Amino acid sequence: MKLYGLQKMTLLDFPGRVACTVFLGGCDFRCPFCHNSELIDCRIAPLMDSAELLEFLQKRRGLLDGVVISGGEPLLQDVTPLIEAVRALGFAVKLDTNGTHPARLRALMERGLLDYVAMDVKNSPARYAETAGLPTFDMAPVRESIALLCAGDVDYEFRTTVVRELHDRDSFAGIGELICGARRYFLQSFTDRDTVCVEGLHAPERAEMLEYAEIVRPFVGEVTLRGVD
Repeated sequence: MKLYGLQKMTLLDFPGRVACTVFLGGCDFRCPFCHNSELIDCRIAPLMDSAELLEFLQKRRGLLDGVVISGGEPLLQDVTPLIEAVRALGFAVKLDTNGTHPARLRALMERGLLDYVAMDVKNSPARYAETAGLPTFDMAPVRESIALLCAGDVDYEFRTTVVRELHDRDSFAGIGELICGARRYFLQSFTDRDTVCVEGLHAPERAEMLEYAEIVRPFVGEVTLRGVD
């Protein structure tokens, strides 16, 4: 398996773990605000393969205790062999996903291969296609993945990157209904970078983020802001 990026250590991406983050290539979304646009269609050369990652992890045993599998969208491909090999070295595994491949997510959960899942919830159903950068979008796979996580035994979070041009009060009323009963939900403020797909996007004001959090709060057990001063 080809790997397109490696963050060698993070204290933020895997709750309760000192981890590294591995970035796989390819995505079925074209989100205008995506920070990893170069990974969408693998425009950059691979950084390493699975064997090289495992060699790196072997040397980091005792220093790291978790590995985040991110992208792109990791579940575009069968990540089972990679996760099995990572877990065999004693590392916990977190998966970042957009929720469009519930069958693969279910299989990993049922086999006990995941310790934590972070699923992006792009927007309310009415604006999902727009926010994912697609002409149309079938919400059924996303709804199935949400239901899997809410009913399953794997720890998880839902999260939304909030962009002023794409989100408003109605967005978060719709998101609240979509993830009703969820354990935890994070609103993270958009940060502009050179690698973002579309120029001219902006982060919301702090007051807007607080307002949006209050809209979702009645639906979810825990609502928290990220990237907000």
